[in-house]
Amino acid sequence: MISAVLIANRGEIAVRIARTARDLGIRSIAIYSEADAGALHTQVADEAYALPGNSAADTYMNIPALLDIAVRAGADAIHPGYGFLSENADFARTVAEAGLTWIGPSPESIELLGDKIAARRVAEEVGAPLAPGTSDPIDDWQEARAFAEEHGLPIAIKAAYGGGGRGLKVVENLEDIEAAFNSAGREAKEAFGRAECYVEKFLTHPRHVEAQILADTHGNVAVLGTRDCSTQRRFQKLIEEAPAPALSDEQRTGIHEGARAICAKVGYTGAGTVEYIVSEDGTISFLEVNTRVQVEHPVTEMVTGVDIIAEQFRIASGEPLSFLSDAPASDSPSDSTSEAHASDASDPEMNGHAFEFRINAEDILNGFAPCPGTIVRFEPPTGPGIRVDSGVRSGSIVPPYYDSLVAKLLVWGPTREIALKRAQQALKEFDIEGVRTVLPFHRDMVSSQVLVDHGDADAAAGIYTDWLDHNYRPSAEATSTTVPVEAIYAQRTRVALEIDGKLVSVGFPTDMLSQGPVKGASASAASGASANGNEVTCPYEANLVAWNVADGEAVEEGQAIATIEAMKMESAVKAPSAGKLSRVAKEGSRLEPGAVIATIA
Repeated sequence: MISAVLIANRGEIAVRIARTARDLGIRSIAIYSEADAGALHTQVADEAYALPGNSAADTYMNIPALLDIAVRAGADAIHPGYGFLSENADFARTVAEAGLTWIGPSPESIELLGDKIAARRVAEEVGAPLAPGTSDPIDDWQEARAFAEEHGLPIAIKAAYGGGGRGLKVVENLEDIEAAFNSAGREAKEAFGRAECYVEKFLTHPRHVEAQILADTHGNVAVLGTRDCSTQRRFQKLIEEAPAPALSDEQRTGIHEGARAICAKVGYTGAGTVEYIVSEDGTISFLEVNTRVQVEHPVTEMVTGVDIIAEQFRIASGEPLSFLSDAPASDSPSDSTSEAHASDASDPEMNGHAFEFRINAEDILNGFAPCPGTIVRFEPPTGPGIRVDSGVRSGSIVPPYYDSLVAKLLVWGPTREIALKRAQQALKEFDIEGVRTVLPFHRDMVSSQVLVDHGDADAAAGIYTDWLDHNYRPSAEATSTTVPVEAIYAQRTRVALEIDGKLVSVGFPTDMLSQGPVKGASASAASGASANGNEVTCPYEANLVAWNVADGEAVEEGQAIATIEAMKMESAVKAPSAGKLSRVAKEGSRLEPGAVIATIA
């Protein structure tokens, strides 16, 4: 049995694992970088140990340092969470070689399914439908262009050893392939340590549907229903729901049994997710397998009642899945490649409908740009069916070195309609001040007809994976009050007024009360311009990844002149005006907010 677990992660997932460990009587050991000193996960865990440095490579992905702390702290198991080293087969193997229990699938399964090319081959063997794609990683962008010329556009360039939208680029024009290929490789190298990419045909207007898998060492492979994760921006999921709506019984069965067959084929154990895309004509195509717990796993917990993190601990301890107590389990691990045996598992029943809203520290008025900083106020909602998984609280610092996720709002209802109504109220109540978040975006979406229609198989409209990129614009309704769009992030002071005997709550922008008119996000801030007009500045703390134009070159207003990276996302800095560009900052340099990177004459 596991007695002490080192949590090789940070943020909300580290908090989640520590709390589940406490429920199970397991001592939890947290780690933290210099930027995360005093972070919530260090307070919730039983113990916390420092990792010198701030970059992911120096801290949360530093395998020797993690193992050293595990030994010093007396851990007998390591839980990797998601991201960082969670899908690193070498780390899993090293943990086992050190005599510790790895809470996750075997290194062999991680290697096989983490290699998207090999995973495609497994899917082919078990009969899962697939879009056309390259059989092996490609070496240069010209191979991607050749594929596009053969199969047509658009194409998707994907990191072969990644996930979560990192290192994924969709290309619709031949002339954009080179830049997209290079960018995908850089993102993949930064996020996963490997830059190899492959190419496949991109199906237009697809929904993203996935199946949650739990497989134990006794040959049981259970499917905990489906999730729809179509509400994405730049292939970063923002809203998920379970079960996936608007699927026929035949489609749902195909997704369930395809996922079960893939995992059974490779002898998979632990929590995992088999992802598909469902095109607008109803075609289902296998996408990938994520060999870890997903960010969106709680939305499945809300409709199944299964604690997925607790099941991970059970599986790693050699116990059968807890919800299969009525099903016979062998005394010793069986050959889990037996698909017949795997299909004997009784899958949990679905109860009601749930949504998950990812609360990221991002500015929706500035292209969802990362917004590190200090959270001055964090006040989550309450009510029936409400759950908040958070890695922060009031006073927490959101550093620029890691993912922008700060919390997840989960809302359950007996029906999808009621869940949406509860979500509308919960998002109105959710208050975060000090950093800009995507809360206004979520308030927009839960009131939109397109999200309502997404649950109707007969509706003509619905959300697809790049719908937001082409259609979403922030609205004044994104706030709880009637204000101009540019003022949706203004801090507000609420005042209760009685008018003709009726109590009315009015929210006034605090700046308006103390300093006059509200100063909203300006166009110059979004474009990277300074108050001088001829200086191009970095909008937030970031790395200057690459210059897109040569020094001295003429640029047009709005042209992307440089690529910056923060919170594991690349963004473009655009020219605020036309003219001749003079570079100031060098590629690879670390930039402070407001730093001048160029001037335009």
